[in-house]
Amino acid sequence: MIEPHAPAPPSPPPPWAAPARLPVRPATGRFLVLACVFVCAACGLVYELELVALASYLIGDSVTQASVVLSVMVFAMGIGSLAAKRLRWRAAVGFGAIEATLALVGGCSAMALYAVFAWTGDWGGLWASGPRWLLVAFSLTIGLLIGAEVPLLMELIQRIRRQDAGGAVADLFAADYVGALVGGLAFPFLLLPLLGQLTGALMTGTVNAIAGGALVLGLFRRDLSPRARWMLLIANLTVLGLLASAAALVDDFERAARHAVYGRDVRVALQTGVQEVVLTGGTDGRPLDLFLDGRLRVSGRDEHRYHEALVHPAMNGPHARVLILGGGDGLAAREVLRHPGVRRVQVVELDAGVVRLARHDPALSRLNRHAYDDPRVRVTTADAFRWLRTAPRAAYDVVISDLPDPGITASTKLYSEEFYGLARRVLAPGGRLVVHAGALSTRPRVFWTVVATLRAVGLHPVPYDVDGRDARFAAGPDRTVGAHRAPRDWGFVLAAAGTTPRLGLDPRPPHPGTLTPASLATDARSAARTRLPGLPPSTLVHPRYTN
Repeated sequence: MIEPHAPAPPSPPPPWAAPARLPVRPATGRFLVLACVFVCAACGLVYELELVALASYLIGDSVTQASVVLSVMVFAMGIGSLAAKRLRWRAAVGFGAIEATLALVGGCSAMALYAVFAWTGDWGGLWASGPRWLLVAFSLTIGLLIGAEVPLLMELIQRIRRQDAGGAVADLFAADYVGALVGGLAFPFLLLPLLGQLTGALMTGTVNAIAGGALVLGLFRRDLSPRARWMLLIANLTVLGLLASAAALVDDFERAARHAVYGRDVRVALQTGVQEVVLTGGTDGRPLDLFLDGRLRVSGRDEHRYHEALVHPAMNGPHARVLILGGGDGLAAREVLRHPGVRRVQVVELDAGVVRLARHDPALSRLNRHAYDDPRVRVTTADAFRWLRTAPRAAYDVVISDLPDPGITASTKLYSEEFYGLARRVLAPGGRLVVHAGALSTRPRVFWTVVATLRAVGLHPVPYDVDGRDARFAAGPDRTVGAHRAPRDWGFVLAAAGTTPRLGLDPRPPHPGTLTPASLATDARSAARTRLPGLPPSTLVHPRYTN
C-alpha cells in the first residue's frame, strides 16, 4: 500500500541529459552559466528599450510604441519558450545558434528601422507604415529568440549539476532579473548618451555574441561535434564581423539617412540633452528650417504666419510683462518686441541647446532679429510646468504658450488642466493666455480638447485657425505622415479670466504683417464651425490627446 503523503520518486533524466564534460569544476561551470544568463538578460532588455526609444523618436506617441513592443515581445517570448523544447536534446548547439542570431538581429535592428524610415518614409501608400510593420517584426523576432534562451539555459545548468527544478529556476531567474536591471539602467545612463542609439545597439549585439559564443565554444565545447564547433565558430565570427563593419560605417550611414530625411542642406545636427536638433538652409537665399526630434518646428517659408497669429492677438491689451513658455528659437520674442510698451519678456525654454543656436547661429539669430540681445529679454532653462509651480502670482499681462503639438506624449502635461491652472495663476487681472493647440484640420478632437481644458480652469477661450502652413514635413505626433497628409493650418486659442477676450489686433500695429482684424474674425468663424461639444478636459492622470 502506498502512503498518501509519500513523495513520488524522481524521474530518471532523459537520455540526452548526461552530465556535461566540462573543462572546469562544476561549481565554476555553474557560475559561468549564470554569468552568461546575466549578460544575455541585460542585452535583451537593451534591445527592448532601444526599439521603444527609436520607435517613439521615429514614429511618435511613445505610449503606443512601448505598448506594441512590450506586448508583442512578451507574447513572442512565450512562443519561443515552447518552441525551444524541441532543442533540449542539443541544448548547447541550439543556445549558441540562438545567441548568434539574436546578436545580429538585435544589434542591427536600430539601423534597419532607421533606414526604412529614412529611405521609404516619403513613398506614401503602404510604405508609409513600413516602420510600424518592421517594429512589430523585430519585436516578434527578438522576443522569440529571448524566450528560447531560458529552457536551453535551464537544460545546460542542470547538466552541470542536477538539482530540484525549484532551486534551478530560482538561480536562473535571479541572474536574469539582475541582468535586466543592469541593462535597463545602462541604456539611458550609459549607452544612449555616450554611444547613441545605433552604435549602442551594435555594441550590445557584440557583447551578446561574445557571451553566447564563449559559453558554448568554451565551457561546452566537449559536447559539440567538430562540425558543430566549426559552424558555431564561423557563425559567431561572421556576426561579429558584420557588427564591427556596421559600427565602422555608422557615422556615414547616419549622415546619409539624415540627408534622406532632411535633404542635403543640413548645416547643424546635434543631440542635446533633450532632443535632436537639426538646422537646414538659412544661407545663399535658402529658407531656414529648424527640426526638433525630426519634426519641423520652424520653417522660414511660413514662420511669420505662425508667430504673428500666435503673438499679436494676445498683445491686444496691456502687455508690459510677457511670459513665453517654450519658444527657445526667439521668434515669438521677436514678435513681442515689435510692440511698444513692452518692459520685460521672460522666456522659459527646456532645451538650452536651442537657445544657444538662437543666440549664435547666424541664420537663426538673423531670423529672430537678435531677440536675445535685447536687455528686456530674460531666459530661464527649465521645464515650463515646474517653473510655473514656483512662479509669482499675477506677474504677467500676457502668457504665450509656444510649445510642441499636444499629441506628442512628452507635451501632454503642458496641455493639461493642471498646467493651465498654473498659467492662470500667473496672469495679472485682465491678462491673456494664448495657446498653440495643434492643427484643427487634421486633429479636431485634440484642438477642441484644448479648448475644453482651458474652460475647465475658469478661462474663457476664443479659438481661431490660420492657414498657410508649409506642409512638407510632419510637425505633430506622427512622423510617418507624408506631405500629402501633413496639416496646412495652425490652431490657436486665446483665453482670459473673468470675461471673454476680444479677438483683435493692437490698434498700433508694429508692422504691416499678414493679419488683419477681418482675417482674424474669419479665422474664428472657420474654427467655430468645427466645434465638438461635450469633450472632457485633459488632466495629468487622464491625458486625452491621443486621438
